[in-house]
Amino acid sequence: MATRDENNRIALLQGTLDLLILRTLLFGPQHGQGISRAIQAQSDDELLVDHGSLYPALQRLEAQGWISAAWGVSENNRKARFYQLTKSGKQQLTRETNQWKRLAAAIGRVLEPQKSEG
Repeated sequence: MATRDENNRIALLQGTLDLLILRTLLFGPQHGQGISRAIQAQSDDELLVDHGSLYPALQRLEAQGWISAAWGVSENNRKARFYQLTKSGKQQLTRETNQWKRLAAAIGRVLEPQKSEG
């Protein structure tokens, strides 16, 4: 995953892409390219998911039982694997979302300590 500027790549914490995929699939089944486009659009084009990262993540999530996959036909009439969030995937999404919010809040506290400390 990268930013718009390929020379200024964002190093993501392990599991971040997994969280973004699970969140995207909360809205319904989607094929790989659709997942990638949705993440890009929802991030206002800041996050670009390349295939070299996306498909291993999808395989990992499927192996965990958090998503399932079935063959179907895409909107441009091509054969594609469609991924869907499972019940355990929804539970994992809740856990990971809560962890991410706690992490982001903690990092925020470190980056912008209260004025009374200084």
